[in-house]
Amino acid sequence: MATPLVAGLSVAAAAMGSRYMLQAWQAFRTRAAMPRVRRFYPGGFEREMTRREAALILGVRERAAFDKIKEAHKRVMVANHPDAGGSHYIASKINEAKDMLMGKGKSGSMF
Repeated sequence: MATPLVAGLSVAAAAMGSRYMLQAWQAFRTRAAMPRVRRFYPGGFEREMTRREAALILGVRERAAFDKIKEAHKRVMVANHPDAGGSHYIASKINEAKDMLMGKGKSGSMF
């Protein structure tokens, strides 16, 4: 009498376990297909700003056109402006990055 009951419970447990495994596999497969994109500059600043770091801060290429640099500077500065709750230090780094990519040195003259 107990044998059919045990067999039925075993089949039900196997069915529920395989259903769970299929759902987990489908969730894993769709998650792995999404591209991994870093949206923001990931870390701290270097002692001396380089063109590479400046491009990372503004989100443009190192040899981007002046219009692209100005547009990126405006976009990043609006998000981090001190009057809107941003940091003065971050705003100064954003301005320094724009100056670096636009070709202005520390003296304010063009190369």
